[in-house]
Amino acid sequence: THWKHGGIVGVKGYGGGVIGRYSDLAEEFPHVAEFHTFRVNMPSGWFYTTEKLRQLCDVWDKHGSRLTNMHGATGDIILLGAPTDALQPCFDDLAEIDFDLGGSGSDMRTPSACVGPARCEYACFDTLEMLHTITLEFQDELHRPMFPYKSKIKISGCPNDCVASVARSDFSVIGTWRDAIRVNPDEVVKYANEGLDIQTEVVDLCPTGCMTWDPAAKTLTINDGECNRCMHCINLMPKALRPGVDKGATILVGGKAPIVHGALLSWVIVPFMKLEPPYTEFIDLVRRIWDWWDENGKMRERLGELINRL
Repeated sequence: THWKHGGIVGVKGYGGGVIGRYSDLAEEFPHVAEFHTFRVNMPSGWFYTTEKLRQLCDVWDKHGSRLTNMHGATGDIILLGAPTDALQPCFDDLAEIDFDLGGSGSDMRTPSACVGPARCEYACFDTLEMLHTITLEFQDELHRPMFPYKSKIKISGCPNDCVASVARSDFSVIGTWRDAIRVNPDEVVKYANEGLDIQTEVVDLCPTGCMTWDPAAKTLTINDGECNRCMHCINLMPKALRPGVDKGATILVGGKAPIVHGALLSWVIVPFMKLEPPYTEFIDLVRRIWDWWDENGKMRERLGELINRL
């Protein structure tokens, strides 16, 4: 089989969300002569009720091959294999159960975010609410390809970056804080007493060397001005160390996987931004960068490649 991109198949009003796929052996395998793929926008944090999953499966049983991928690399629900004449009826039935298509082609791809405050104590802002807000805000950009190439937004609630945003997205949102790491001295002592080699496993592995350990007094000191918030110490001593209280996010741009050119990790453009509803500052920044990229980018040139070229 082979892919056929670029508006070969689709549904009314949308320029993306359906990817055409045709068999090279259609005469030998007529039932898979057309095997198109739906990208379905997932809920924030990939939380589903069993009722919604049953409804989704019922729609796909009716119209498609019954093959699914939960989830694709972009985070979408992937429904694999439907003939051309089933695309519009399937989309209509998906809409009836409150599902919408995701992005494909030269548009904003379906944004994704880590599970954030729903299950993680490290989250520095509400990743789930932000994802929902920007998905609704950028509906035109998501469904109607208008850019030189794909554009991705991925949101991680802390510097652990569990959705690999820095390596995979044009706009990386990484939760952070700008005050001091919170330290519980009693818990530090417990870690030391329970056998954690704080000097070797924590202090010596600090990338900026901003920590000192006094084994006699069992005290840990942090020069927060030199801390780059890598999360290593917090990950090893979660009961003793916690992110600060003045929380927000670092905004980075330009990351991508190797396609036309090699892989890029994203660069910091805004060291700290408060991320609170309605996220106006972030949305305005994204729109301004999109305008610049749209004006200067070549066909199939990602944002990071344009930055490198200019």
